[in-house]
Amino acid sequence: MFIAAQQFLSLEKEKSMYDHHKNSPDDPHYRDFLSRLFTPLNQYLSPQSHGLDFGSGPGPTLSVMLEEAGHQMNIYDIFYAPDNKVLEQDYDFITASEVVEHLHRPAEELERLWSSLKPNGILGIMTKRIINREAFAHWHYKNDLTHVCFFSIETFQWLADYWGASLSFPEKDVALLLKKAKKVKS
Repeated sequence: MFIAAQQFLSLEKEKSMYDHHKNSPDDPHYRDFLSRLFTPLNQYLSPQSHGLDFGSGPGPTLSVMLEEAGHQMNIYDIFYAPDNKVLEQDYDFITASEVVEHLHRPAEELERLWSSLKPNGILGIMTKRIINREAFAHWHYKNDLTHVCFFSIETFQWLADYWGASLSFPEKDVALLLKKAKKVKS
């Protein structure tokens, strides 16, 4: 489910809303929140994996947590870390925490992220999921004007099928998609 493009905020208004976020690696509550993605993802990662925190925001924290766990990190954020060169690299894993609901072109962006994953790489996404149409009508998450597309279990299953990926939901708002290595014909 998504919002019509003519209802999107201007980029300036959108950024001004994000500028009010007070997320910081020094905030234990924010770290606890991010641990819902960090903990299950980190269990899959080999030591010293190379990752990208896509949509790192004004106070990158998940990337810091992953660096503290021994991984090499790059960050990208359209407003706060807009270095497109990091999008041209291949990664062992990519995180998108509370980001996909903001994407104006979700198919294009998710495909770009998926193509940047190495074989056996993991795309870790954290976003609240739609339960059903009735619940959506009363859902606070849709009231954030920067949230323009919404995902369900069925959306993630469709993506996994489309990409030929393995899919797991280790937490209620977390999806991990594993990029399977292509089989070599002998």
